[in-house]
Amino acid sequence: MNPDNDTKQHQALVLRNGDCQTLSLELIGEEPLSIRIEGSPYAVVMRTPGEELFHAAGFCLGEGLVEAPDQFLSIGYCQDLDPNVIEILLSPEQRNKVSALLDRRGFISQTSCGICGKEMLKDLQQVVSPVRDGLTLEAERIFRCLDKLFETQNYYPRTKGSHAALILDQDLNRLAFTEDVGRHNALDKAVGKVFMDRQLEKAGPLVLSSRISYELVQKAARANLQVMISKSRPTALAVELGRALNITLAFASDKTEIFVVSGEHRILNRGSCLSKKADMTSI
Repeated sequence: MNPDNDTKQHQALVLRNGDCQTLSLELIGEEPLSIRIEGSPYAVVMRTPGEELFHAAGFCLGEGLVEAPDQFLSIGYCQDLDPNVIEILLSPEQRNKVSALLDRRGFISQTSCGICGKEMLKDLQQVVSPVRDGLTLEAERIFRCLDKLFETQNYYPRTKGSHAALILDQDLNRLAFTEDVGRHNALDKAVGKVFMDRQLEKAGPLVLSSRISYELVQKAARANLQVMISKSRPTALAVELGRALNITLAFASDKTEIFVVSGEHRILNRGSCLSKKADMTSI
């Protein structure tokens, strides 16, 4: 990340037990990133500066614009080398294949935060295929996945204002880790790294600092990630989509309980997990 603008210092007034003091807080940076495709604006996202090329690559994969790195004819900064503008050209074959998306005539931008409602599940299943099977995970290792995420975080301990995404291989070795002010951005960057390194086939669990929402599930499905783990509960719509797309969604409420709400078949020793899951409506 650019050390000049990844974080900024701001003065803050702190009230504690009737006392008042002023101190300097380190806050995570946020700037717009313009993604231009075939010479035209496609999207503007707010993000923490840094790793723009990976961010744009992961974004394009999540949008369904590419399926392989070779489908980028070029991807780089604009002619002025502005880090806030990424220019992308697709191969002629891929450009023709996704022309409807480029013209915004097809499915609405699949990474938009404003889409909601169960009606879109049918639409999503038309453009996102269920993920494969093959990965299994011992229930106890879910805690280790979360520990790895929190141990790796750099900005959150300092700013309390960032999200993180960690992609591990099946032996729980790190393939990619990213932090960003936006949870969608963090996932796009992590997926983009693994995607451009051509290592998606090696990917195991995806671990998130944020709650699991439907758009994060669909991004994981685009990358064919089988297991998503978080500290927070997923949304109801995320669970429905996870089940429809054959993705395992799990979260741990503390150091003793694990909840698995979809894709239970990938979790070994899952009897205890399922019994916990049955109690979810009462907690």
